[in-house]
Amino acid sequence: MSVATLGHQADHGHAAGHEDSQATYLENTRRNRLGMWLFFASEAFMFLGLLAARFYLWVGPDGEMLRPHLDQFAGLIVTVVLLLSSYFMNRAEVSIANNKRRDFLASLMITAILGTAFLVGVMVWEWGMFPSFVEGHLKPSDGVFGAVVFGMTGLHALHVLSGIILILNVWWLGRKGHFSAERHWGVEAIAIYWHYVDLVWIFFYPAIYLIGHAYGVAH
Repeated sequence: MSVATLGHQADHGHAAGHEDSQATYLENTRRNRLGMWLFFASEAFMFLGLLAARFYLWVGPDGEMLRPHLDQFAGLIVTVVLLLSSYFMNRAEVSIANNKRRDFLASLMITAILGTAFLVGVMVWEWGMFPSFVEGHLKPSDGVFGAVVFGMTGLHALHVLSGIILILNVWWLGRKGHFSAERHWGVEAIAIYWHYVDLVWIFFYPAIYLIGHAYGVAH
């Protein structure tokens, strides 16, 4: 048997091994996607429960829909910031799929910064965590308005915070050379999670800020 024949067999064996490895990776990715969507389905029940509580509890004596006085401008700004972060998260996923690592890392960092800005905005304007903003703010003890607003924004903020931590972890791994155009399930997973969290806010924002007549605590 010639050296050329041996070399051809070795190359064929290496290619076959690579194909088997890629097939296994793709199969595992399909299973991971299924598991993730099942997780989202379970999360949806929790968020839907909060929305149901909002529409059940924020009703006036004559059946009219109510909402607390909240800063409309602040609500719009934090919403725009969060939706903008979704654009950069999508840009990060597209960049790694095209082996544009620099754009991938930059987009991830911008997403994390915008997510942090959203959290700070919620904590300042709706939670009143800084002394200069506290007076006149809705508090958790302000009846059904306080309970629902803090329940909805608090649970959502927890998901945003966990998303930021995961994004920074993916960014750090990306800096070390992880992920490629062929293998980037970790990036896809955090992108799906981030878009899901943003989608939840799209429903929360009008429910908290826009629907119903303003009533109660003003700030």
